[in-house]
Amino acid sequence: MTTVPVSSASLPRFPRDFVWGVSTSAAQIEGAVAEEGRGPSSWDVFAAQAGRIKDGSHARVATDHYHRYREDVALLRGLGVGAYRFSVAWPRVVPDGDGAVNAAGLDFYDRLVDELLAAGVAPVPTLFHWDTPQALEERGGWLVRETAEHFAAYADAVAARLGDRVARWITLNEPAELTLLGYGLGQHAPGRRLLFEALPAAHHQLLGHGLAVQALRARGAGGIGIANSHGPTWAASRDEADTSAAELYDLLLNRLFAEPLLLGRYPDEEWDLAGMLPGPVAEDLKVIAQPLDWYGINYYQPTSVGAPREAGGGEPADFAGIEIPAELPFAPRQIEGYPRTDFGWPVVPEALTELLVTFRERYGDRLPPVVITENGCSYEGVEDGERIAFLDGHLRALHAAMAAGVDVRGYFVWSLLDNFEWAEGYARRFGLVHVDYETLTRTPKASYHWLREVLREQARQDRG
Repeated sequence: MTTVPVSSASLPRFPRDFVWGVSTSAAQIEGAVAEEGRGPSSWDVFAAQAGRIKDGSHARVATDHYHRYREDVALLRGLGVGAYRFSVAWPRVVPDGDGAVNAAGLDFYDRLVDELLAAGVAPVPTLFHWDTPQALEERGGWLVRETAEHFAAYADAVAARLGDRVARWITLNEPAELTLLGYGLGQHAPGRRLLFEALPAAHHQLLGHGLAVQALRARGAGGIGIANSHGPTWAASRDEADTSAAELYDLLLNRLFAEPLLLGRYPDEEWDLAGMLPGPVAEDLKVIAQPLDWYGINYYQPTSVGAPREAGGGEPADFAGIEIPAELPFAPRQIEGYPRTDFGWPVVPEALTELLVTFRERYGDRLPPVVITENGCSYEGVEDGERIAFLDGHLRALHAAMAAGVDVRGYFVWSLLDNFEWAEGYARRFGLVHVDYETLTRTPKASYHWLREVLREQARQDRG
């Protein structure tokens, strides 16, 4: 077995009660998409459409976590993390999205939670990680208000079964990406290309979050947060056109999803976002702004943004490999001067410090304690020194933000396992554990052993 000792320049010490964890999602690892009453999800339908997934693959088996969860929990125990962030598949629990609850689906998560607790790992379920029940998608999905209401009823069903053993909950994962990539650009499920007409999906997801928080608290649950994706937005130049484009991008990707939760309002610059949203927005905001116990941030990279370019006026505009239509009033640009992951994303650890300090300055005491709910990178190979360097750099950047006064309570690596990476299929590997997709054999990578030693060193420091 490969071992990677912590270097003599070890990481700085984190607080004794700091939560160390890893993350996954149901649609990316579970498989068993038609077993024991599970209904189809929007991603099952999307992946079955020709040309949607770059390598032509699907997630009908994925890493087969549904049948191999005990093996995966043993990997968590061996790693030494204190918490495991997984997602509950809505169509496994409520196959049609509303109506009858599938007891067999809840039974699986019951077994998983018990297995985690027996291993000394705290379960951290995410109630929604993009796998909308297809029956609801066909009725409008997150573009319609009723989906938020059905989501709250589903959250209540999960809390009723698991709430006696779960101390920390996540309502939604990355509503910005589902809005932008799923409904706005059509590059993710459900494959709609609505551009700014996708904004109702943002509002209804946030409303669903607020209703779910109410449902969880009614069941006596605490430790409730959300996992929002955020990153610094850098203007491509000091030119007014570029700075204005960057401000709009930051508003749409960061402030649109943070300020309703933290401030109880939508950003009200020159764009009347509230006027572009359906329903009783003012009343909805009271629900959306339910007090949170903590605020989850998924961070991967900063984004450089400028004004739209004329056709043929430069490199293609893209966001994480997604082409941005020319009719949008901004265009992401390449960030030069930094190493890149196999996904082509720039590795900029100090941007995590910048992001967290900016959030503290922007929201002050309205910002709850922060947990980094995702941070990771795509690299090939089992001897993945690049991933070790990535994690080492980002943990140091995180510690720098804490030293600057940001209240950060935990850090979750994305991801435990190589998995189905959405529209990329199996072409990108984010796992600490390598998965052979032919045999489903799990092989811990060098980064897994490195992180295990980091956690052991932190524990030794705690013992004095």
